[in-house]
Amino acid sequence: MTLQEFFKENPKVAIAFSGGVDSSYLLYAAQTSGADTKAYFVKGAFQPQFELDDAKRLAKEIGVPMTILPVDVLANDTVTANPSNRCYYCKQTVFGLIQETAAKDGFHTLLDGTNASDDAADRPGMKALEELQVRSPLREAGLTKDEIRRLSKEAGLFTWDKPSYACLATRIPTGQKITKEELDRVSHSETFLMQLGFCNFRVRTVGNDAKIQVTKDQLDLLLKHREQILKELQPLYDNILLDLVTR
Repeated sequence: MTLQEFFKENPKVAIAFSGGVDSSYLLYAAQTSGADTKAYFVKGAFQPQFELDDAKRLAKEIGVPMTILPVDVLANDTVTANPSNRCYYCKQTVFGLIQETAAKDGFHTLLDGTNASDDAADRPGMKALEELQVRSPLREAGLTKDEIRRLSKEAGLFTWDKPSYACLATRIPTGQKITKEELDRVSHSETFLMQLGFCNFRVRTVGNDAKIQVTKDQLDLLLKHREQILKELQPLYDNILLDLVTR
């Protein structure tokens, strides 16, 4: 099934919109296929501000209405306990909220940006999406991440080369309690590194230490800004570590 065929069969859709590469192209494809489309962005502690900014920009550029839904994921004790299947419980909360709101708006088909490159066996959140009957047109159409980037570039979407960005909760080791304070210092640290020119990197926590992961080609940049990074991050962590098994 192609995306055009999908939207011909499903002419009115709600899209769980993150502002990332996949959901941005899905939103564009729905709009250009003539589907009655509405985007829903869920803003909680796991999403940094730049993701919301990108989502607003993209939705405005392609002319799709977007609703921002605040959610307190930290109120869910199972999520904050951070088990290995945390994503399952988080998706239940987030997509359940979108589904309920979209239905009130008259949208009864909910879509997400899962693509054909995503490994369902390695993503507990997909089980929640299946239970909630969320459709994934990019996956159904067999579109991989590389293909989506190519199509996004051809469409003129600024998100085409945006680095993949997993939610902030993934920076905290399984079993370590997730707190607002922990998420805030990770978000602050990563925002600072972005301002220095880093992309496609992570600042992960190990106890009370920060472990920086960058791609091999950014090691020189990290050494160049070593003193600035230490000055900014040392007040937040006991130690600043570099993961030499680079991303």
